[in-house]
Amino acid sequence: MKKDNKRWLSYLGSVGVGFINGLLGAGGGMLAVPLLKNSGIEQKKAHASSIALIFPLCIFSAVLYLIKGRVTLADSLGYMPAGAVGAVIGAWLLGKISNKWLKRIFALFMIWAGVRMWMK
Repeated sequence: MKKDNKRWLSYLGSVGVGFINGLLGAGGGMLAVPLLKNSGIEQKKAHASSIALIFPLCIFSAVLYLIKGRVTLADSLGYMPAGAVGAVIGAWLLGKISNKWLKRIFALFMIWAGVRMWMK
């Protein structure tokens, strides 16, 4: 594929990541990981880079939702401490598991999320 075409696909993919993230609440990572892998980034680095990409997008989306009054900080404060613990455990575990198992876990979560959403 030509370099210009690959760049445009990358830009379009990035718009898609932001769109999904804003619409679904951090769901952009499901799209970001495959996009990063397709751009040549190694599996574990793609997952870590996805977080680095999604974090500022989440902040931006959260600010927009706060400004529009669709959410309050009180709605999420109770989840933040446990979420932070989970983030530390997940980041630690990322360095410990093989790429093979990382792919499987990622696939299982995507399937679980899809089935769960389909059934509701």
